Amino acid sequence: MTKRILTLALAVVMTAALFIGGGQSAFAAKGNGSAEEITVGIASDLDSSLDPHVSSSLAGTREVLFNIYEGLLKPDTQGNLIPAVAEDYTVNDTADEYTFTLREGVRFHDGSEVTVGDVVYSLTRAAGLETGEPLVATLAGVSSVEAPNDSTVVVTLSAPDAEFPAYVTAAIIPEGSDPADGIIGTGPFRYVSRSPQENIVIERFDDYWGEPAKCSKVTFKIIDDSQAMVMGLHSGAIDLASHLDASQAAELSELNVLEGSMNLVQAMYLNNARPPFDDIRVRQAMCYAIDKHMVIDLACDGHGTALGSSMYPAFGRFFDESLTDYYEPDVEKAVELLEEAGYSSSNPLRFTIAVVEAYTPHMNTAQAVVEQLRQTGMVEAEILPMENATWYSEAYQGRDFDATITGMDAANLTGSALLARFVSDNSKNFVGFENADYDAAYAAAVSSTDAEEQVEKIKQCERILTENAANVYIQDLADFVVTQTNIEGYQFYPLYVMDMANVCRVG
Repeated sequence: MTKRILTLALAVVMTAALFIGGGQSAFAAKGNGSAEEITVGIASDLDSSLDPHVSSSLAGTREVLFNIYEGLLKPDTQGNLIPAVAEDYTVNDTADEYTFTLREGVRFHDGSEVTVGDVVYSLTRAAGLETGEPLVATLAGVSSVEAPNDSTVVVTLSAPDAEFPAYVTAAIIPEGSDPADGIIGTGPFRYVSRSPQENIVIERFDDYWGEPAKCSKVTFKIIDDSQAMVMGLHSGAIDLASHLDASQAAELSELNVLEGSMNLVQAMYLNNARPPFDDIRVRQAMCYAIDKHMVIDLACDGHGTALGSSMYPAFGRFFDESLTDYYEPDVEKAVELLEEAGYSSSNPLRFTIAVVEAYTPHMNTAQAVVEQLRQTGMVEAEILPMENATWYSEAYQGRDFDATITGMDAANLTGSALLARFVSDNSKNFVGFENADYDAAYAAAVSSTDAEEQVEKIKQCERILTENAANVYIQDLADFVVTQTNIEGYQFYPLYVMDMANVCRVG
């Protein structure tokens, strides 16, 4: 079976961009100096490592690196996989051998031309073939990477995987290189500099194989205070900021306001591995006590899409909408379950909710959740504000948390991407969820070459998460992006990325 670069089976549901801004404003007229230079405000610093193969839960890191690195394939705004370093691929009948034909003339940011040696090295490194420890979890099924000639790379898998093309969005880097010694990719922008807690600077790569970036330089300025972000947009010091909430967007109505979806699963993630959330009755009580629709109204002014499991609507056929209201709000049922678990008004359930303070939408959600839980009369939840780096090291990596409100996104365009982290032995399973039926259903989903069976197994995984109240699912957040009125070209993706290649200043 021969297969050209094809559209993935994703019925991407993207919210159309909504223009709210008026004409040219006095704020936008101030500009940022050079017409080709853009300043982007981001809420927190990037991961300490900018190694594209090292797993990170810091979605902001992936947003920036998307502009610098490319894989054999890359996503587009419609949820398609399109050629990048590879121009073509074929797959055998058993979906366990993929042959990639490299594009001619692709250059790294150091000027060297990409070779099959670079591709073999990158995939071998990411898959952990020499160390036994994959750096990119989705490439764990790779058993060999070989180059039969100067333009072809053959990847053999240990088991069939029809979704494998989505995994080779993993970055291609120079053979023998270590990103710790130099950030070198093939993307439309090259890395220039980084000042921790201040900014990261990238500039247009003039030898890029594809359409060149429209702006010459992008400075991602780290602003961890939400009001300072708004003021920066008002003053014109910032050209663009994403992931704002509805109230912030309303303050900036004189500018361009675009509304899309964040394409993530916001939930109160529960530490299933330790009390009190090792008790399914307590987890289910949380689900009954929290009215997600009211949370969306209170915290997000009604903007957002309610979710009932770890899948968001952009994944189309894999999204099980029937789970959205699996737990109808029922305070009495929540109280009954809590009493069964040994709690009462005189012996209340007490726990903390870790939240990254710089992420206003999550903080707003946390405040609404705390108030709803208080209505049970036997739950005292306290918000624990944290810096992003502290949350990542202590809560996410260290698993030292009771509950946390955050959003989990998909690293690639596969129906299973959001679900891998709940497999019992997955290194990203920070909530400690363990369920043998789930593990079996997930394994069947990723190995199936039958589209209908794959959908069935993925939805089975979603249902198991919901029935076991693995987490309290809330919403796919609305994503407000605000730009100065002379900035054009921002596009939403069905993944958590920020593509700056088409963004430019006009007029």
